[in-house]
Formats: sequence, C-alpha cells, structure tokens
Amino acid sequence: MSKEHPTKAVRVAIQRPLYKLLDYACDVDIQPKPGCRVKVSLGNSVITGIIVETDVESEFATLKPIIELIDESPVIDEKLMGLLHWSSSYYFHPLGEVLFHALPVDLRKGKSVPKVEIWNATSAGLELPKDELKRAPKQQAMLDYVIQKDGADANNLKQLLGDNWRNTSRELIKKELIAIEEIDPQKLTAPATHVFSVNPPHQLTEEQQQCLTDIDAHFNEPKLRPILLHGITGSGKTEVYLSVIAPILKAKKQVLVLIPEIGLTPQLLSRFRQYFPDSNIDCLHSGLADGERTRVWLGAKTGSIDIVIGTRSAVFTPLLNPGMILIDEEHDASFKQQEGFLYQGRDMAIKRAHDLGIPILLGSATPSLESLYNVEKERYHYLRLNNRPGASNPPDIALQDIRTLPLDAGISSLMMTDIRQHLDNNNQVMLFLNRRGFAPVLMCQDCGWHAVCSHCDMGMTYHASMGKVICHHCGYEERVKSTCPDCNSTKLTTQGQGTERIEEVLNTHFPETPVIRIDRDSTSRKGSLEEKLELVNSGEPVILIGTQMLTKGHDFPKLTLVGILDVDQALFSMDYRAHERLAQQVLQVAGRAGRGAAKGKVILQTSQPQHPMLLSLLSQGYANTAQQILNERKLWNYPPLGCQALVRVNALDLQLAHNFISTLGADLAAINSEKVMLLGPMPSPLARRAKRYRFQLLISAEKRGDLHGFLHSVLSIISKIRKTGGVRWVIDVDPVDFL
Repeated sequence: MSKEHPTKAVRVAIQRPLYKLLDYACDVDIQPKPGCRVKVSLGNSVITGIIVETDVESEFATLKPIIELIDESPVIDEKLMGLLHWSSSYYFHPLGEVLFHALPVDLRKGKSVPKVEIWNATSAGLELPKDELKRAPKQQAMLDYVIQKDGADANNLKQLLGDNWRNTSRELIKKELIAIEEIDPQKLTAPATHVFSVNPPHQLTEEQQQCLTDIDAHFNEPKLRPILLHGITGSGKTEVYLSVIAPILKAKKQVLVLIPEIGLTPQLLSRFRQYFPDSNIDCLHSGLADGERTRVWLGAKTGSIDIVIGTRSAVFTPLLNPGMILIDEEHDASFKQQEGFLYQGRDMAIKRAHDLGIPILLGSATPSLESLYNVEKERYHYLRLNNRPGASNPPDIALQDIRTLPLDAGISSLMMTDIRQHLDNNNQVMLFLNRRGFAPVLMCQDCGWHAVCSHCDMGMTYHASMGKVICHHCGYEERVKSTCPDCNSTKLTTQGQGTERIEEVLNTHFPETPVIRIDRDSTSRKGSLEEKLELVNSGEPVILIGTQMLTKGHDFPKLTLVGILDVDQALFSMDYRAHERLAQQVLQVAGRAGRGAAKGKVILQTSQPQHPMLLSLLSQGYANTAQQILNERKLWNYPPLGCQALVRVNALDLQLAHNFISTLGADLAAINSEKVMLLGPMPSPLARRAKRYRFQLLISAEKRGDLHGFLHSVLSIISKIRKTGGVRWVIDVDPVDFL
C-alpha cells in the first residue's frame, strides 16, 4: 500500500537469495550509516541485516522498525561497499549475500565487533629488576616488548612469541606484571613510532634489479595499470615481491597478498616474517577458527596488521591504509569461487586496486590466457624473469613413451631406475599424480559390479587407508565389505591408481627411503602439512608423492627428479581450457626440480608422445604454446576473446529441473538476439550430483555489454517462471568449471 507522503526509512540487505532490498523504519537514537549492521524482523524471526541506504523515501505506508543498531560505525567502509555493489551487479548475485560474504562468520551472526585488547605493563612490571625473570626468557621478552612499545596488541605478541604466546601472557598476568585494557577499535590510535627494517636486504641479480626498477617506475605513473610479472619457476619472483613491498611498508601503508592455496601459507608467511622482522604479518583463510579470522580482519581494519596473506576471500579484507595488492600464481583456477557467490578473486582484486587507486602486481610462471590477452591489448604492463639466479638452471624435460614399457601401478620400469639413481646420489624425488585415494575403480572380477555413488551415478574412488569408497563429487562414502554386494564373490579388485597406491608401491620398491604423500587426505590434520614439509626441507633423500598441492610455491633445493605419471587424460578432455591447464600444471610441477646446485630432470609418462601440444610445450616453451592456444580461441571467439555465462539449474526431481530450464530456454530463444549465442539447455556433463539432477544453458557473446544486457533478461524471465519448490538456479559469469 502506498501513500501520498512517503515514509523515511533505511534500506537493508539481508543474507537471503533476494534480488531486492527491504525497507525498515528507523527510529533509533543514533542515525545509522551505510555499512552498519542492524537486527530486523523478517516474518517470525529476527535476523541480521546491513544498511545499504539511509533517508530513503519508502513507497510503503507502514514499515517494521529496526529492532537494534549493532554498529555505531560501519563494518563495511564506503570504498569496499562500492566494490561489493559492483560485484553483485557484475556477477548477478543478490547484494545481501555478497555483503555478508565479505564479513567474518562471527560478524555475519550479528556478534558485536570485539574490543581490541592491549597488553600494558603494570607499575610492578615497570619496576621489576632486570634479572628477576631470567629463568623465564619468554616472559622477559614479552614484558620488555610491552614496555618498549608502551602497550601491544594480540597481533604484535603473536608475531613476537608465536602461536603459544597467550600461555606466556597468562603467567605475567598472574604475577601482576602486565594487565589487559579493552579499547573500542574506532578509538584506537596509531602508534607514535613506526619501526621498519628488512633482514637481510636482498642481493638481487641484474635481471631482478631491472625488473624491480621497471615495477617502481610503473607504480609511479599517473594512470596505474596492473603489472604482470612472468617469471620462470625458480627465477626469484618472491625476492622481487619482497623488494617491491619494502617501500610500501616503509611509507606506513598496508599490503594485501593473495595466494591460491592454504598450503602455500606457512612457507610464504615464514619468508615474509623473516624478511620484515618488525612488521605485523598474518594470514586469513578458511582453515582458521572463527575468532582467529575476526582478529585478523579487525587487525587489518584498524591498521595494526601490515601485511595480510590470504586465499581468495581475503580480497574483501578491510584495510585502513591500503598501499598495494599482490597476487601470486595469478593463473590458478582456485581463485574462482565455485559455490554460492561465484566471483573471480583475481579479477575482484584488480577492480579493488583500481577503485583504491593503488598498484597491483600479478605474478606467475605460467600466466593465464586472460592476463596474456590483457597484455596483448596493452591493458597490463608485462615484465619477464627468464633466468634462475646463481648456479641453478631450469630442468631438462623429456617425454617417456610408456606404450611398450612394463608398468607397476602406473610407474614405468625406466622411471623406477631413474628414481633409484637420484636417491643413490643423495637427492630427492617427486612423483605427481592429480588423483588422491588408492584407485578410481573398485570392481568384482566375477560379475563386473563396480562401486558407483548412489547420489551421483558416478564411480567412487577406493581409499584403502580408510577402508572406504568415497565419491569425489559429493563426498558420499561407504565402508567396503569383503564380498561383492551383488554376487557375494570375494574377488574384489581395483583398476587404475591414485596417490595411496603409488605410496604403497614405492614403499615396496624403496623400503629404506621415506615416502611422503601430500594430498588432501594426508594433510587434513592441523599442522600435518608443515610436519611433512619439514621432513622434505631437512634435505635427506625422500620420495614425495602428491597432487596439485605440490605444484606451486614450494622450494626443495635437494629435489632433482620429478615424474609426472598421467598427462593423457587432459589431452582429450572436452573442456576447451584443458590444454591451457595441462601446460600450466606440467611446468609448475617441473619447476620444483633442480632448484639447488644439482641439475634437475623431469619425465612425462605418456602414451601420446607425438601429441602436438606436448611437443610444442617442450620445444617452444609456455609463452609460444599459450599464444597458439590463444589463436585457437580466437577462431571460436572463446574467452578471453569473447565472454560467457552459464545458467545452472538443479532439483531432486528430474522433471522439475527439466521443465524449469526448458521454459527458460524457450523464452530466451524467443528474444532472438543476434549478439548472443545460446548452447542448450542440456544436461550438465555431471548430470546428477548429491541426488540432484542438473541442467545448464551456456550463453556466449563477443562483447561484455551484450552478455550482461542479455543476463538481465534471464533474471526477468526466471522471476516470472512459476515457482516450483525444490528448483535451484544460479548464474555463473565467466565460468571455469563446466561439470
């Protein structure tokens, strides 16, 4: 109902899949601002919302009032709010879900922004004789630090003493030598002194120094453009990163570093902390407890953390004094979110840097075709590092034709000989297979039964260590019995191999050498990845077997042989991105070899030794192979030349999902736009997942504006299709996964 004199209201976004905002009457004492959280009533429940607009003239005569104003000042600042508005529009995702995605879990639940705790020395602590704590060096170090800094927060103390610093704090509090003061984060003042140092300064090679000089020049241009640093594996990109960051920190500004995998965090965090001993550096990723994530988020927002290292969601970290953004391994597909809000973390970071007017540096040994195309179009600056510093040289890469060779769990006899030779030379070996578990097939030799997921209609992977078959698509698992469920035969066998089976075979062939398996199963326990990497970094002869977790960022000086066991599956994939990903994966894996003084060797086992893509990669290198793939994309106008969006629909009932997408497809076809091409509707390649039947419709266009204009029609039509319970749909802009 409307009235002649509109009601003054605030417009609120809620964490629901709604493409509209809700109006509420605002009669709280303090006038709220956009970005503040509120408690509001929705139906019979009370939920948390975020104010998007104030002083709104609502068309409705009566409005529910705001129940409570949670924040006196915004938890999402104006610049970040602008980025989130843009991303909601670009990715066609409800604004409420986008805004809440940018907050730590505790704040999504409506909890108050925690007070910042400051540890101060008491009068007793200030007057304590110097040798009183000589038997408790950690306590002495903490007390000295608190006195020297005139108060320190949790980020400072964690940096000083490590993860167990709170035990030291408790002891000092018991002795009444320090006390904790709680301060409103909005009233926190910056420290009077700013200590900055590097330890020790890098001795860059001539090539690295030239690269640094070029980056500095680009950073100071009036119109900033992203910089793509294309450096071969082992060329010292991290040294360049650290040298680039140093003047940013010296100027009291913050740096946001994005990496694709949690597994890269410990090594990078250690390198950064060692090089910047006086700077507060912390990480932000999904593996942290909710309280820890809130602490780091708040530390970045108040300016007490200088460098935040995080995975893709860290792109939304609030920064008090943003100075630059760095994206390492920018090509990695992990930067694309695959559930819920389907954003591309790399692209979001580029947009954020543009909005903030700060420089952004993208680094990779195998840049994405999107970034190389942007270089071609002169949207990005392009820099190269072609050499490894010191005595280290790129490894020799060779194809090994396995068609006539005997194989043991997929490992050729020649590969076994090479492994023995490198171990005898006191070096380390790594085998790469991007398939975890023991075997992809568990079957009965008598009746032909094989383990299939009842929720997906796809084969399940046998995990011997757990005695289970697990579906790698939906996570469903079953315990394996000793007999066939169809015919009761005891002749159960496996086909194919995963990392578990490779581990077992290597233990048999090399019983005197530790075999270290690194995949999602073997590193699920907290700290287990660090333990395994520590064993490798000891330099003793070991055999590493792992998945893509091992392909990037790790530096193992004693690793001289890398074996890649199965490249064939990607050569004949129906995904047009498969060759790009394979080229990236091969060179990233190969790049782990020969980083020390000894020459590295890489062997690719294949039954397709004459495949043009493999021959091109080995003879001409990544840049030329990428250009060839880009030229092929141009023929079909595939991304990055054109642009795509995928409409995905799923339901527990096959007919419901089919009817929904068929209606949508027919209505879109009737629009008859010559600037947009439709492919489908059709069943998804993975037609059933987690009991839900899946369909998709691919929309392609040459120009971004044409695609987005058409997607508005998609939203309009979907809103008019008769709502049928149980049908879920999503628009995936710039999709990378077509399963």
